[in-house]
Amino acid sequence: MTLCFSTFFGLDAVTEVKTDIYVTSFGPVSDTDMEYTIDVFFRQTWHDERLKFDGPMKILPLNNLLASKIWTPDTFFHNGKKSVAHNMTTPNKLLRLVDNGTLLYTMRLTIHAECPMHLEDFPMDVHACPLKFGSYAYTTAEVVYSWTLGKNKSVEVAQDGSRLNQYDLLGHVVGTEIIRSSTGEYVVMTTHFHLKRKIGYFVIQTYLPCIMTVILSQVSFWLNRESVPARTVFGECCFMENKGENFPKS
Repeated sequence: MTLCFSTFFGLDAVTEVKTDIYVTSFGPVSDTDMEYTIDVFFRQTWHDERLKFDGPMKILPLNNLLASKIWTPDTFFHNGKKSVAHNMTTPNKLLRLVDNGTLLYTMRLTIHAECPMHLEDFPMDVHACPLKFGSYAYTTAEVVYSWTLGKNKSVEVAQDGSRLNQYDLLGHVVGTEIIRSSTGEYVVMTTHFHLKRKIGYFVIQTYLPCIMTVILSQVSFWLNRESVPARTVFGECCFMENKGENFPKS
């Protein structure tokens, strides 16, 4: 039997889906594409009265194939450009059923998400990269989302999870929004990851080379105008310095 309808189909009740996220890796961040990559364990918990059972086991592990036989939230990421569910060596999914009808559904996902950036203050810029998710089809009259452990503990980043070369991950802020469209109202769960660019990298890679190039270019004016070889050498050094900045990174 396939139970694909909403948990309380036919009843005037709202299904609450509790969620939490464990971030295993954050990054890299692309300034060019204005996007970032994040690897997470995405957990969802909800209650389905139809799945209550009595037996010797309190918690029943379910096969991944059963996920298509029961109702599960149609969660999607609003600002996701591409999301991948890991399947090696088997689908990285966990589905557990408690005897009172509570289900836990965990997936390992890699998400490429949009991150709008304002680069006016580069390289001293800061950004807040959002991660937004919610139900695709169910309105607030049918499904609502909430944070399992509250706003302070429902999103956790692994201590060694940063994969950022040019940024520092300062922290994150968790929230909830309501969006309205022609099809109804929807709950949107939000997490903003706050990033600050590492200025030291650009001082060494950009500022110091530019300063040295300017200084080197001025030295030639102090040389005797008849010393053509010396002036040529300084000119070539400045030229090579500028060309070197355009070489691809090794």
